[in-house]
Amino acid sequence: MTTKKILDFLDRHRTEGPCLVVDLEVVRKNYRTYKRALPRTRIHYAVKANPAPEVLALLVRLGASFDVASIREVEMALRAGASAGSISYGNTIKKEGDISRAHQLGIRQFAADCPEEVEKIARAAPGAQVFCRLLTDGAGAEWPLSRKFGCDPAVACDVMRHARRLGLDPCGLSFHVGSQQTDPFAWQRALEEVVRVFHVLAGDGIVIKCLNLGGGFPSRYLRDVPLAADYGREILRALRSRFGNAFPDTVIEPGRGLVGDAGAIRSEVVLISRKSGSDPLQWVYLDIGKFNGLAETMDEAIRYPITSRYGRGKAVPCILAGPTCDSVDVLYENTPCRLPHDLKIGDEVLIGGTGAYTATYASVGFNGFPPLEVHVV
Repeated sequence: MTTKKILDFLDRHRTEGPCLVVDLEVVRKNYRTYKRALPRTRIHYAVKANPAPEVLALLVRLGASFDVASIREVEMALRAGASAGSISYGNTIKKEGDISRAHQLGIRQFAADCPEEVEKIARAAPGAQVFCRLLTDGAGAEWPLSRKFGCDPAVACDVMRHARRLGLDPCGLSFHVGSQQTDPFAWQRALEEVVRVFHVLAGDGIVIKCLNLGGGFPSRYLRDVPLAADYGREILRALRSRFGNAFPDTVIEPGRGLVGDAGAIRSEVVLISRKSGSDPLQWVYLDIGKFNGLAETMDEAIRYPITSRYGRGKAVPCILAGPTCDSVDVLYENTPCRLPHDLKIGDEVLIGGTGAYTATYASVGFNGFPPLEVHVV
């Protein structure tokens, strides 16, 4: 639900185009909720979800660590006050020059999923810690991750052995169960693979000191999702069933789960039309679409709650689309959204749950539309 702070801000401030407003109090509450759910686990905020300086600075004050995907994100976290020791370079695809620059800035933790990446780390960041990312199927996730990241257990063992041969510290394993993961048991399935690798490496004298359990923790959109406490309970149960009470240090990397429900986008209706006289559904075009921040509507994977503060008539199904001159810029057509039948051109709509992966997905200048404006309250 859009908070009163966000609504009050929107009432006081007018913008020419769409804007995202993020409520820091929601971020604070979500962080503390996950700390309670997994008290022995360090939280590495996934900066890519929302790198607003105010969000990063708040999380620094709360004691968070950070997962970064680029040298730019390293620099953003450092500018916000994070210590280099609290930052993990979690992208498995890095330029060697970026690894070197991160190492110069004090970063010591790097992810890899193949021997070739380990070799880059060894050359550019000698002595660094290496986490090997395992491949998962992402079952249960509304925004599944592909085979682009991770490797199977046999390759993971080779990666860690290679890291040790090259003088690196093969200290951790990581995985990601898919974004907007709605199944709290998904971590149990992933940990089955982790344990096999853990024991094989132990036989080689490689001790895994840390397990990075990844992100995937969901935000509420149109449907209810399990609570943080549900995820914490099942993750702890899975860890104890496989490691007893002496399991390695653990890390989680929530992004969406911390900031998703903290933001809302104000958008304007640009056009309402029908394609023919017999068309049963009207088309509603907004001044924001896939290329302006709503990329996660691809294949209608993420369904945002959309409401109007103007039309008061009966809600009817409509096809929702963005403003750009690109035919894929259609948000919801297979499953239309419902908006008041008396909605008018120029009316505003609120798109809830948009605190994560909107401003960062907004392209710079596609069709001449500016990046999404962001305000933090």
